[in-house]
Amino acid sequence: MTAPSTDTPAVSAALALGDDALVLSHRLGEWMGHAPVLEEEVALANIALDLLGQARVLLSMAGDEDELAYLREERAFRNLQLVEQPNGDFAHTIARQLYFSTYQHLLYARLAAGDGPFAPLAAKAVKETAYHRDHAEQWTVRLGDGTEESRTRMNRACAALWRFTGEMFQPVEGVDVDGAALEAEWLASVADVLRRATLDLPEGPRSGAWTAGAGRQGLHTESFGRMLAEMQHLHRSHPGASW
Repeated sequence: MTAPSTDTPAVSAALALGDDALVLSHRLGEWMGHAPVLEEEVALANIALDLLGQARVLLSMAGDEDELAYLREERAFRNLQLVEQPNGDFAHTIARQLYFSTYQHLLYARLAAGDGPFAPLAAKAVKETAYHRDHAEQWTVRLGDGTEESRTRMNRACAALWRFTGEMFQPVEGVDVDGAALEAEWLASVADVLRRATLDLPEGPRSGAWTAGAGRQGLHTESFGRMLAEMQHLHRSHPGASW
């Protein structure tokens, strides 16, 4: 299945935001049975379910949610490259969560305050994303201000994912927010969390020649294809099956 028609800004935006939530939900689901403590097994599962619920609503605004999730090819997905990055170790997952959940919470707060087509979803999701953000911030501080090993791992994870953060603030047709103001607030918030965690604010560029806006254009990193094959395997193996 190729990309659905995006002849309206609302459909383009629904696909972008829906794919973000769907892909990150799947990544977090990969932690089931592998989280460092039982409490985090539950916490990550709950965050994944929140994101999956958001994805269902958003993808339904663009077409059939199951077809969009399970029958599109890689180039038809419009998610950020940040959310498709492999989980890595726990610090890597927490750094990814810090960057994305801060962005998503700030974005949905703005959308909820407006009167656009995403306002009803955003009004509900902003409460969920506030928890996601708080969870990531607490773990960032805990790991950064913990042992030498945990601090080293968090610094390494924050630096490795930094180059994917610039894409979050590229304009998305149908998402009516001030991107510059959103980016400034995001940067101030993340910098404050890293300071409290005694971690270094990465100094490298926040996008590369091919990463800036690439996910929104259907260009993805190598790991995404493998993740997508796993996510779509059952549906594609039994087309039309009912359960």
